[in-house]
Amino acid sequence: MLEKTFTSVVELSRLLKDRQISAVELAEFYLRRIEEHKTLNAYLDVRPEATLAQAAEADRRIASGEAGPLTGIPVAHKDIFVTKEWASTAASKMLEGYMSPFDATVVRQLKDAGMVCLGKLNCDEFAMGSGNENSAFGKVHNPWDPNAVPGGSSGGSSSAVAAGLAPIATGTDTGGSIREPAAFTGVTGIKPTYGRPSRLGMIAFASSLDTAGLLGQSAEDCATVLGAMVGHDPWDSTSVDMPAEDFTRDLDKGVKGLRIGVPRQWMGEGLDSEVGAAIDEMLREYERQGAKIVDIDLPTARLGVPVYYVVACAEASSNLSRFDGVRYGHRAAEYTDIIDMMKRSRNEGFGSEPKRRIMIGTYVLSHGYYDAYYLKAQRVRRLIANEFHETFKSVDAIACPVTTGTAYDFGANADPVSAYLSDLYTVPASLAGLPGISMPCGFHSNGRPIGVQLLGEHFTEARLCGMAAAWQRATDWHLRHPAGY
Repeated sequence: MLEKTFTSVVELSRLLKDRQISAVELAEFYLRRIEEHKTLNAYLDVRPEATLAQAAEADRRIASGEAGPLTGIPVAHKDIFVTKEWASTAASKMLEGYMSPFDATVVRQLKDAGMVCLGKLNCDEFAMGSGNENSAFGKVHNPWDPNAVPGGSSGGSSSAVAAGLAPIATGTDTGGSIREPAAFTGVTGIKPTYGRPSRLGMIAFASSLDTAGLLGQSAEDCATVLGAMVGHDPWDSTSVDMPAEDFTRDLDKGVKGLRIGVPRQWMGEGLDSEVGAAIDEMLREYERQGAKIVDIDLPTARLGVPVYYVVACAEASSNLSRFDGVRYGHRAAEYTDIIDMMKRSRNEGFGSEPKRRIMIGTYVLSHGYYDAYYLKAQRVRRLIANEFHETFKSVDAIACPVTTGTAYDFGANADPVSAYLSDLYTVPASLAGLPGISMPCGFHSNGRPIGVQLLGEHFTEARLCGMAAAWQRATDWHLRHPAGY
């Protein structure tokens, strides 16, 4: 049995290879922990028989010499990815109890690599939210403080990893939904370049932004698993046709000689002083390791929030139109005609946040407003992307805050505008399709973790993982865990 709860993916791989633990024993260990800490509400669907069957198959592969480095490693999936053996609900009553006839490509690829699914993780409904307060099946708690949000929309993923209920978990990042939860719970989260992981089988929110990624204990763990998760998918028209890649190749390279850009306008007014101080300390450490810190300016990126909420809501309005009670999702029990059935079904099935975003999206796409809002937003989006690309001609990466502060209390951002503004530092990179990694860099006086993100040019995930690993070799923030877990 495991000697410690928070054993890394890399170490678990070694233990399995050396037969010091079996995949079944490992799965049973995590299933017990999930049951013991149900009050976190991190998991929506756990089916031990399905998990143990996958674990037994992993043990067979290990015994026969067919195993790869990830065979037998447990993983949990955000409930945005459809799965054949677990319900796929997008944390919405609209899809309550839905069983998919197929696995999402990301799920299938990790399964093919031998990973063992522990279950489905809670999230904001249809991945819409920054605090995991919008789930139809109850909010997820932050293991560091039960009164604090775990971040959203991948709050179940971040909470599960932070509490040791999974060594690694999938998430999705549309406007910051991996990076922010990682920052709020003191774990590491990576959002790859848009188009690298397949979107097939991801329940769509905003199709031009949705990106699958990972939340783990360290950059090394994320890099180790990411290679099995990405790759060209001919069934996804947005999938980038690139060969397989070893994202661990730069883990030992360090940061010597790298130029790290810092948008100083993001480090001033509005940023919590303790968060700013923690990020400054990380930058000083990078300087000690031989990196050069360069001040940069990203003036157009400040328009990211309004642009994002026009584009994302427009795409959400379109994507969620399929849930009409006719072919997909919840159908009202009582109605007078088909129009009434659609109205009642959608009203009953959707929560308040999806309804709000559908209304915004329908408005900006409507006649007379398309040019004024949606088209203009797409033009500004291009300007933001160009601004980043020009900046990356002179720097190798950008270091900046993830949010203005630490995890906030439940209900503190009840005002939708306040909630949307919390995405200030994450949505610009999403609009440009850039990769990013969030990692812990300290603790606030309120006892809650502080996170920082590194952003890179398209397809520089390996470099970002290497930079994060250099920081994590020099510090122990990623090795600290909440009491009681």
